[in-house]
Amino acid sequence: MNINSDIAKTYTVSGRKQTMVAILGVLLGMAVYMFMNSMNEGFNRTSNESFFKSTPHLRVYSDDKISAPLQELSDAEMIIINPKIVPNTAKINDPQAIANVLMKQSEVKVVVPQVAMNVFYNNGKSQISGKTVGFEPAKGNEMFNIKSFMVQGDFDNLSSVSNGIVIGAGIAAKMNLETGDNLSITSSRGVNRVLKIVGIFQTNNSVEDKTKSYVSLSTAQQLMKESNAFVSDINVNFFEFNKAKDFAAKYSDMFGYKAEDWQAANESYMAASRMRAIVITFVSLTLLLVSGFGIYNILNMTVSQKINDIAILKAMGFRGNDVVRIFVTQAMTVGVIGVALGITLAIVLINIMKHVYVGGDIGYFPIRFEPMIFLRGTIIGLFITFMAGYIPARKAARVDPVSIFRK
Repeated sequence: MNINSDIAKTYTVSGRKQTMVAILGVLLGMAVYMFMNSMNEGFNRTSNESFFKSTPHLRVYSDDKISAPLQELSDAEMIIINPKIVPNTAKINDPQAIANVLMKQSEVKVVVPQVAMNVFYNNGKSQISGKTVGFEPAKGNEMFNIKSFMVQGDFDNLSSVSNGIVIGAGIAAKMNLETGDNLSITSSRGVNRVLKIVGIFQTNNSVEDKTKSYVSLSTAQQLMKESNAFVSDINVNFFEFNKAKDFAAKYSDMFGYKAEDWQAANESYMAASRMRAIVITFVSLTLLLVSGFGIYNILNMTVSQKINDIAILKAMGFRGNDVVRIFVTQAMTVGVIGVALGITLAIVLINIMKHVYVGGDIGYFPIRFEPMIFLRGTIIGLFITFMAGYIPARKAARVDPVSIFRK
């Protein structure tokens, strides 16, 4: 084994230029792979944080049926059901009991019953259509962390001010409103109330900021002309948001209401995330494979150049496995050095980029050191390097020294 290592070291050092080119290829491939995948992970993390400012992990609600199919009575008779079925109300029966059951589930973090409705914001001749959401302020903040994007006022005042409302920065800008001003609001049921602005939030999502507001649960129920037992949705957050899809069917069967996870409700968002991940993974893996082909070509050339040396070694008693070890050792030496330098370069690039300010609600560039990505990249890089060395090594192991000497 020591002799094999010495020979591999000699081949590596004697072909310095080729070795340096191979190391450079692995270095760049590894650095780009780790940097791009860390960047993708950062994008996903930041997108999810922004996304869940207004979206729960799971939404339980009464799913209205707007049509009914043909119902077959017998082989000869058919009856047509009126396809326009309009329910009297979309409320959830006994929502507090459902919320209590949900909170007892080990996977559930927070449960927020709410009333959501379409409204008009009125200020003189100005009128903006939008949406208001009513819930218990403390639970709503626990789910959506609304306090983190408040720019005026105090969200806690929504609990103490009976006619309070928290509006988006876009609404405030269009209507020239500030904290302490009054705002007339008209619900979809035709109820008109004058509410006092106790806070203004800004998510940097223009649609949300220009249309959305928050009120207390009792205020929302009054705007809908409903009793204090009325709830239109029950929002659920889990300790692990990616498992929401696994529990949707379970809760739907348990309560008899539609349970929609955030992934099913936002298929376009999920498709865009998958596309981004596929592109980044494809590009980064391609670069790693290119570096592997570089090692393969260099070792293949080395085998061709050292064919006489290999014949002599086999004539001296070296077996095919010894020859394989020599060239695999040479390849792995290049791979280990290239991977180590690639990791170093990736860490440097990540540390530089995470201090670059990009603005908006994102702030600094969303990237950080991801241990699992670096571990996965190291394993993939070393495997590609090993295969790039093993294939030409097998070719060298099959050399017939007699035929070489005859030439």
